[in-house]
Amino acid sequence: MSHHFREIAARAVADGVIDAQEVLALRQVVWPDGVISPDEAEAILLLNDHVREHTPEWTDFVVEAVGEFVVNGCAPRGYVDAGTADWLIARIDHDGRLDSMTELELIVRVLERALNCPDRLKAYALAQIERAVVFGSGPTREGGSLSAGSVSTSECALLRRVIFAAGGSGPAQVSKPEAEMLFRIKDATLDGNNAPEWERLFVQGVANFLQGWKRPEQLTRERAGQLEAFMDDRTTNVGRFFSRMVQTAPNGLLSSLRGTGFGRRGTGAHSVAEARADFEVTDSERLWLDAQIDADDTLDPLEQALLRFIMQEEG
Repeated sequence: MSHHFREIAARAVADGVIDAQEVLALRQVVWPDGVISPDEAEAILLLNDHVREHTPEWTDFVVEAVGEFVVNGCAPRGYVDAGTADWLIARIDHDGRLDSMTELELIVRVLERALNCPDRLKAYALAQIERAVVFGSGPTREGGSLSAGSVSTSECALLRRVIFAAGGSGPAQVSKPEAEMLFRIKDATLDGNNAPEWERLFVQGVANFLQGWKRPEQLTRERAGQLEAFMDDRTTNVGRFFSRMVQTAPNGLLSSLRGTGFGRRGTGAHSVAEARADFEVTDSERLWLDAQIDADDTLDPLEQALLRFIMQEEG
């Protein structure tokens, strides 16, 4: 780490503040080549532990720099491995919680940017938001100024971003644990001063789990690495492989690749049939929904809105 970085860090530790000019200087010192090393990522988070005033410039720098290391620091780029995810959680966790929106925004942005992440990273972010809503303290609560038992507009936005993030196990697809989390938050905030966006998020989120298309799981980091190595292979064996595909395919190579996952358009009749089948709420899903609704022996307004939405969509 450069002498200039250590000077800026020393001043920040002393007064807890990094102004916009110092952030710019750090960008120039740490990130001249667009690559963040493990030591640099560690140093940035260590400095973040001492910064009391998280300015927008500082938050953006931490999120962009450390996020670049987490998402693209290991091959294949875009796939967060288990070790890096565990390092990030351990590095920013403070006795099971996060202290600032900078840390939470870092995880959320990683989930949005990555092609795939370990499930525990997404679960950790959602647990932080749920805890803040239920107990009224946490990184989303502006120093605890908001009351427990209510969902704010910013928390609705964060929940939506995390649930539908590209890096989760099912992008744009709500999982059963996530749907159950939405029910827990709903039960904890029935009497709260909730944001207008909350009912829409609850209804859409749970309905997505019940009616959403259960697509195949995402490509794992290990499989992506194998495919990347294969495509980078320039040996004659790979050349002969593609040559044989062209020779044996009745209508050429492009025809032989259709339906295998290559290309952007893969919605044939079989996919449409699968989507229609998944749209129907199954018996097991209805049993799950009944159990969630019957848990408190009441049919509250949000559950009524959910049932109306499902019946309208099925009708």
